[in-house]
Amino acid sequence: MSADLSQLVKAYDVRGVVPDQWDEPLAELFGAAFIQVTGADAIVIGHDMRPSSPGLSRAFARGAAARGVDVTEIGLCSTDQLYYASGAFDLPGAMFTASHNPAQYNGIKMCRAGAAPVGQDTGLTEIRELVESWLDSGAPERESVTTGTITRRDTLEDYAAHLRSLVDLTSIRPLKVVVDAGNGMGGHTVPTVFAGLPLTVVPMYFELDGTFPNHEANPLDPANLVDLQKRVREENADLGIAFDGDADRCFVVDAQGAPVSPSAITALVASRELARNGGSGTVIHNLITSWSVPEVVREQGGTPVRTRVGHSFIKAEMARTGAIFGGEHSAHYYFKDFWNADTGMLAALHVLAALGGQNSPLSALVAQYDRYAGSGEINSTVDDQTGRLAAIRTAYEALDGIELDELDGLTIAATDWWFNVRPSNTEPLLRLNAEARDEETMAKVRDEVLAIIRA
Repeated sequence: MSADLSQLVKAYDVRGVVPDQWDEPLAELFGAAFIQVTGADAIVIGHDMRPSSPGLSRAFARGAAARGVDVTEIGLCSTDQLYYASGAFDLPGAMFTASHNPAQYNGIKMCRAGAAPVGQDTGLTEIRELVESWLDSGAPERESVTTGTITRRDTLEDYAAHLRSLVDLTSIRPLKVVVDAGNGMGGHTVPTVFAGLPLTVVPMYFELDGTFPNHEANPLDPANLVDLQKRVREENADLGIAFDGDADRCFVVDAQGAPVSPSAITALVASRELARNGGSGTVIHNLITSWSVPEVVREQGGTPVRTRVGHSFIKAEMARTGAIFGGEHSAHYYFKDFWNADTGMLAALHVLAALGGQNSPLSALVAQYDRYAGSGEINSTVDDQTGRLAAIRTAYEALDGIELDELDGLTIAATDWWFNVRPSNTEPLLRLNAEARDEETMAKVRDEVLAIIRA
């Protein structure tokens, strides 16, 4: 293993190819370092269905227990089920998953007690540096420390009950929903969470299989929604829901199979959470969600707060502002009542409750929340991220009526359109998101900016 783990330890988590970039001995060191940085005396650990997950998870547990820490293993779970356990037990946690990445990858998402994030600026850098320093010699033994216990505990029923306590689905009309779990952890959680609800569930790819035999468990890529869209139409279903590999994100398609934008879901759930909180409260949205989101929040009496992209920024702003809800363009949804953590399952329950609480189809329900034409995220490989950003700035900053900010990458806004270009942290990419009041204007702005990026 390389003594430089910067390619393995990302901004928010650990993620890399097994065994080329990391393996069980390295996972054991991460377990020891996690304990040293968090100061925990007990932790909770869960894992997804990837073939390497049980072994990596158990190695991390050994590394933690060797430091005198008691470990609760909850076994197979979704990432938000691990956050539930961290919140309900008030313990730091570690989830072994590489989310939507291909089968050869695995990773660790770590949190402090109460599901508080561990990211680059909140402990992950120190964990990486400790592991790097121990690569040759191993973690130093601690004198007079009794090895901690490792025990098993099932949390699936409690997790499901907690989610159902946050959304009233008792009086909804019967709905037919197709669920594509992508052979990921949604196949484990959906049957329990949806049990007893007035739903006819048509399951797709519920078999847990970390080799992803049907399609990548990444619904952000339109190619991975094709099977769900087709099945929704065939079944004459009311809607379709797709989960990513670790089932912390949910994507929705309507009865015609048309994708519902995560911004529209953010606005819909925000309006419901504001109503549940007496028509007031703060809602966090990242800077590339649609203009619709802050508009709807204000119309419902709430206060929108704009933040950088990334769950550690959203969670930090939620804690700082006491926000009731937060949403991202990538279909991560964060709830105050879920320890400020993200849960796609709770967002899905809100969509089912909203749809089932009235008689219109989903397309009509979400139309009020989907007001603009968006490009979606367009990635371009570039040699010089800084130079391309500077060229875009030069092209637009002197125009009349332009607002410019650099909260995250470069955002340029006019009265009828806006776009954001931001560099990837981990790849030589620039990511473009554009939006306008109509499709024609959006296409014109999108193509102008892409021409500069790809010049």
